Amino acid sequence: MNYIQRIRDLREDADCTQTQIAEYLGTSQTMYARYERGANEMPIRHLIALCQYYQVSADYILGFTNIKKPLPVRKYSRYKN
Repeated sequence: MNYIQRIRDLREDADCTQTQIAEYLGTSQTMYARYERGANEMPIRHLIALCQYYQVSADYILGFTNIKKPLPVRKYSRYKN
């Protein structure tokens, strides 16, 4: 499975809209929809933010593993939580 399908599945499993995730990432709904369609590549900063939002590893989102491994809790983060 590729990351395009993974980010859509994660969003739907969390009962979130594209608009909600786009706002979390600080981008537009249109741009986020382009990530889910594969029309644009997602910036690494958005990948990191999605890992934190969904509490999964980048390996999971990128399709290197099928195990949803929770991220360790960090006291300080640059990204919204």
